[in-house]
Amino acid sequence: MRRKRSNARDDRHGSGRDLQIPRSLLPVFNDLARDQTQRIANLAVSSVPYFAGNVLTLTPTQAWQPVDFKRPDPVPYPDWSVTETPPLPYRPFRHGPVYNITMGLRNMQWDEWIELDNHYLRYHTDKARRIAERGPKCSMIDTSDPRYLDGALELLEELTSYLPQRYPTLFHRTTHGLINILTKETFDIRPNHLSVNSGPRENPMQLCARLIQDDLAIMFEKSDGKYYLLAASILLAGFWRLTDKFGMSLEEIHLSGDVPGYETKLHKGMANFFRRLSPEKPVLRNNYFIQVDDDLAWSHSIGPEDSESPSWNTAQKDKAIENHFFRSERQSLRRLPRSGGVVFTIRTYFEPVKKIVEESGVPGRLASAVRSWGEDVGRYKGKERYGDVLLEFLDREHEKQVAEGLVGEDGEVVGREEERRYPW
Repeated sequence: MRRKRSNARDDRHGSGRDLQIPRSLLPVFNDLARDQTQRIANLAVSSVPYFAGNVLTLTPTQAWQPVDFKRPDPVPYPDWSVTETPPLPYRPFRHGPVYNITMGLRNMQWDEWIELDNHYLRYHTDKARRIAERGPKCSMIDTSDPRYLDGALELLEELTSYLPQRYPTLFHRTTHGLINILTKETFDIRPNHLSVNSGPRENPMQLCARLIQDDLAIMFEKSDGKYYLLAASILLAGFWRLTDKFGMSLEEIHLSGDVPGYETKLHKGMANFFRRLSPEKPVLRNNYFIQVDDDLAWSHSIGPEDSESPSWNTAQKDKAIENHFFRSERQSLRRLPRSGGVVFTIRTYFEPVKKIVEESGVPGRLASAVRSWGEDVGRYKGKERYGDVLLEFLDREHEKQVAEGLVGEDGEVVGREEERRYPW
């Protein structure tokens, strides 16, 4: 099933077609209208349940039309345990000498959408601390158009449905939301219990983020055909702040972050991918960084989180290897069928470098990958601040594995019949 797009140029700017908005979003919209969204101030409040089919009509601002797609139910995770299920060992780096700059997309199975493991409580605690310390700086929804809130609520519905199906030993579905069996928390997802404003009612993006180990972002297409970051909860990003990126287009986000190769190798392909992404074809990608402190939420080595311009330039050079951590993101991208928003889930895996080098082949392969970085990639990843210490350590550990017969001189693991497939 492919998403339906209008071919009429003037439809992108809101000609006579209607956008379907659920009635029960109106309590939230009225709440917003008092100070931010004057164009919906006169809508009446209704108590019709959100999951009912009742809708009102508003003038559309974009070409997306809801499609009739229901995500397949995931298989319950076999024997999942909050104490015993380990994180998946993503190692998304390849032998050099060439470092290819690509989007690195692969197809996603629905059972893979949300990954939870025995680090769940640590992430849950870290997120609670971040919410207490930084609150609205980390969770935002643009209020200039009701479809952005609708997309956030659609994502919340999806998580509320998916999590009890995939992790029935951790989540239990209720009439109005779900219960976290481990923490005893009850989550009510009815719109009149949620708000994008500060106060006792919770931001729906923040609620989404509290359920899982991932950070979350939703990008929406505007009338110029570009995608913008307009709903997010970013609590554990490490190197970037939502306040810097919120409201930016996909292009602005990458250019402001000096992403290597974006203009020459990624821009066109990424724009085409976003336009073509359909609800039934989610994808995955991975990346990796080196961090020289142990804070999952914010890498304080690049400066205080509220400093004007945190960067690798302020990081201490050549810190001991005990301070080096392997930080890897596993991102999923999927389109929401009702709102048309493109959802990123961003799950960060965070381990000491000294731990991952215990795996056969990892020291040599990681050293080769780091050496393959071009100057622009090295600058982006802060290599100048840690590269000498890291490579000396990796080379030494690689030599040990060669001497023990675990890997050959070429770095390949002895006895392994075929190359381990990316991103493992």
